[in-house]
Amino acid sequence: MKMIAAVIKPFKLDEVREALSTIGVQGITVTEVKGFGRQKGHTELYRGAEYVVDFLPKVKIEVAVSDELSEQVIEAIESASRTGKIGDGKVFVYDLEQVVRIRTGETGKEAL
Repeated sequence: MKMIAAVIKPFKLDEVREALSTIGVQGITVTEVKGFGRQKGHTELYRGAEYVVDFLPKVKIEVAVSDELSEQVIEAIESASRTGKIGDGKVFVYDLEQVVRIRTGETGKEAL
């Protein structure tokens, strides 16, 4: 099993969610986060004063999937969130050792 985490631009969330549902992903966790990578933030003008925005708003998506589905999930996230501009985000893949569904006590793949 794999835990796939992706940090993407917020306006791409609906496209990614739709892409994941078409390949059979049943559940995702979404968190609003802030961060920066190579773009290092930017400056904005507000009421005549210029200020630096160090951390840009992002969305973190987490998906727990079986090993067989992981490559499809990565490709779906990558293609749905790509704009071709700096700051598109990253996908991280972790090995998932154990999953337990609290309500039923199911473990492993059955809990996904």
